[in-house]
Amino acid sequence: MKSTLGYLSWAFAVTVLGLALAGWVGWEYTGSGQGILSFVMIAAVLAVLEISLSFDNAIVNAQILKQMTPKWQRRFLTWGILIAVFGMRVLFPLLVVVIAARLGPVEALRLAATRPQDYAEIIHRAHLPIAGFGGAFLMLVALNYFFDQGKDVDWIKWIEEALRKLGEIRGIEIGLVLLCMMIILRFLPDQSDPAFAISAIWGILAYLGVDALGHVLDRWGGAPSQGDLARAGLGAFLYLEILDASFSFDGVIGAFALTQNLFLIAIGLGIGAMYVRSMTVMLVDKGTLAQFRYLEHGAFWSILTLSILMFVQTLRPVPEYVTGLLGACFIAVAFVNSLSWRRRHPDKT
Repeated sequence: MKSTLGYLSWAFAVTVLGLALAGWVGWEYTGSGQGILSFVMIAAVLAVLEISLSFDNAIVNAQILKQMTPKWQRRFLTWGILIAVFGMRVLFPLLVVVIAARLGPVEALRLAATRPQDYAEIIHRAHLPIAGFGGAFLMLVALNYFFDQGKDVDWIKWIEEALRKLGEIRGIEIGLVLLCMMIILRFLPDQSDPAFAISAIWGILAYLGVDALGHVLDRWGGAPSQGDLARAGLGAFLYLEILDASFSFDGVIGAFALTQNLFLIAIGLGIGAMYVRSMTVMLVDKGTLAQFRYLEHGAFWSILTLSILMFVQTLRPVPEYVTGLLGACFIAVAFVNSLSWRRRHPDKT
């Protein structure tokens, strides 16, 4: 089995290439050594930001990925990283400007290159619908995990047992998301209501659509191997891609607090995305989730917290470091509790 450094080899290579590219962009924009150093440092900080915000994403990805066939695992880890890096870190910010400012793609790219502050302002104005979609989608992801009647391991026992009992009520997770939406709408200015409500509803529909697609694919073919392929194929792939996109919203938006340069943002977040991919592969190959009993629970508590914060961000700014620290705290405590459980139950590990 490969060592940890072996799993990170591609990420290290992309880091070197990305930082060199960031230096070149710095030279093109500033023409000075100080500019090169500044761009390299910002790219490195963006990469750390992406890793800290997306570590819980790697854990959840691994949990789903281990159920997929090797063929679809390879597709997610190759096509998926291309979609994650170029789709969410390059095309998504560009698409937001195209829609929000009613510009063509070429004009939006020119705006990003020549007027980065105007470009960043358009991105920030689009934050409300982004938070509505991502908050609704991620909240459904987390609630469906905690409401699952087949879940037989609890971390925060008294809360998770109560949530599992609530899961016996049909459609309770959608009801809770709608309740959160109604609370947010109560405090939003009237002119913001439609954008938030429509985006949040699209987040719910996206989750239900991907879930429905997975159930449809489950029924294709009579042979077990065909059923396994369907279950772990296109539906799971789409689910993971939308999940990754939802996780990426806060990182992309937060990146504009450090720099308005689209190309530098793409480089920094792209480096971070490669580390998330490497961690995902390592978690799957080494079976780390099975070794650490509560790590998965910590990741889903982190997702639930992120979804709540995305809703809160529609009313008031929440610094990205708060989001990252809360997620990291849940995972760190779950990791420590897992080690403690293993020491107490060596015969069950």
